[in-house]
Amino acid sequence: MTADEITRLISAIAQMIGVVVWPAALVFFFVYFRGGLRSFIANLGEFNVKTPAIEATAKRRVEAAAALGAAQAQRASAGAAHDEPLDPQDIAEALPGPRVQRAIQGSRVLWVDDRPDNNLFERSALEALGIKVDLSNSTDEAIRQLRRRPYDLIISDMGRPPNPRAGYTLLDDIRECGDSTPFVIYASSRAPEHVREVRQHGAIGATNSPRELVSMVTRTLAASRTRPTTW
Repeated sequence: MTADEITRLISAIAQMIGVVVWPAALVFFFVYFRGGLRSFIANLGEFNVKTPAIEATAKRRVEAAAALGAAQAQRASAGAAHDEPLDPQDIAEALPGPRVQRAIQGSRVLWVDDRPDNNLFERSALEALGIKVDLSNSTDEAIRQLRRRPYDLIISDMGRPPNPRAGYTLLDDIRECGDSTPFVIYASSRAPEHVREVRQHGAIGATNSPRELVSMVTRTLAASRTRPTTW
């Protein structure tokens, strides 16, 4: 596929879904997908079906895919996910299907990070899927927010000055208060020993991969919303 063909394809997709494909996402498409762009779009599915609900689902998937791809490219360029190839098939498969998308609509996530700009594209991917994301830049602020309202899931980085293990501090504090909200560490490592450690503290997992983060969050939210209520 030529650069001109890719430009026309992206332009058509942008017009179809009614959104602006921002520069970083556009660069991601150009640099990493090239000839695989058509198959990537095909993997998102459902573009030929015109019912309003399915069109909305398709729009959310394209927006989320663009954001997730940009996040993955950004992390790879910074060396944060150098062991994970940028595969368009993996990006598409990390996104939830229609049933899960319906289940997670309106879910609310608290994202705790003292440098939230580093996670802009990851948040955009979650928000494109209908998840509401509130931000907090400290452990104390996060605890205050958790006291004001319930959340369906918490994402936290690990180190926040002056505490290099601030993610564990927050997790341990809320667990001691009886708060069982699903908790994910999004930091610089997903090594097996670090995943084991965060699970010992009561989190559901740890990762440095945008693709794995989105998959983990959406699967957890869907499971919690479809679990039968017991009395």
